[in-house]
Amino acid sequence: MNEKHHDVIVIGAGAAGLSAGLVLTRAQADVVLVDAGQPRNAPAEHMHGFVSRDGIPPQDFLAAGRAEVASYGGQFVAAAVVAIERSADTSFHVTFADGTVQTSRALLVATGLVDELPDIAGVAERWGTLVHHCPYCHGYEVRQQRIAVIGGHQREMSLKQAALLRRYSDRVTLMTNGIELNPVELHRLTAFGVAVVDGIVSQLLGAPDALNAVELSDGSAVECDAAFIAPRQAPRDALLRSLGCETDPDTGLVVVDGFGQTSVPGVWAAGNVVTPTAQVITAAGAGSATAIAINGWLLQQDLDAASAALPQ
Repeated sequence: MNEKHHDVIVIGAGAAGLSAGLVLTRAQADVVLVDAGQPRNAPAEHMHGFVSRDGIPPQDFLAAGRAEVASYGGQFVAAAVVAIERSADTSFHVTFADGTVQTSRALLVATGLVDELPDIAGVAERWGTLVHHCPYCHGYEVRQQRIAVIGGHQREMSLKQAALLRRYSDRVTLMTNGIELNPVELHRLTAFGVAVVDGIVSQLLGAPDALNAVELSDGSAVECDAAFIAPRQAPRDALLRSLGCETDPDTGLVVVDGFGQTSVPGVWAAGNVVTPTAQVITAAGAGSATAIAINGWLLQQDLDAASAALPQ
């Protein structure tokens, strides 16, 4: 049963979705934002790198954004989207988990991604507080501390983390954890002041709200105050794929142009779902640019409809 028809349904109310919602509601579009309540940065105590909002708790940032969008008439639905279908008139029918259906002229998917944490005891409990992934987001907060970088499947990112974090501390240790360094890589890191320990990580040591060391499978341990990992990142792009959006054969990511337009007319995407490396401020900027593109597309549709209804 259709409850209401909108100009735009935004799926995902994180930084990208909220930024788009703000631009579109101020442009007088009828917008509803649908969110399942699973923000990627929920475990983090603070977010950084967003000018004028540096250090704000993520939940406070989201609450402020929702209030701003609502003040211009934006609507919110707390639900997961389970299916999207396109009708003969090209409108989108979006089905929520409770069976409710709402429709729109355009879609913006800003569902983000999931960090797939390594199966190392103690990582999940400390994720976002003592175990991090982004030096730009959290390096400053652990400056001059003992920092452990745990290698993993994202090989190049692990090496980059170790080098970047050396700018924040002279006590950085890379535990290879299955990564094989060639002689040149090993020399460059050690010359830069990064200690390298070859071994497989078994667990993190310390009380639940503390981190004392990283233990290796041989029983040895590297003392540390903070740890960084490079988790696999899985975009939440199932809805985009179900609509037939083109994906990049090399990266596997849904392809968008510079304004977030996918290969399917009327469907846009922004934020981590199509750009896994985007920080909060980057995702917000992408949401804003995409909203302007969507509004321009809607305007062209309105102009075409008006012209057809009033023959010359």
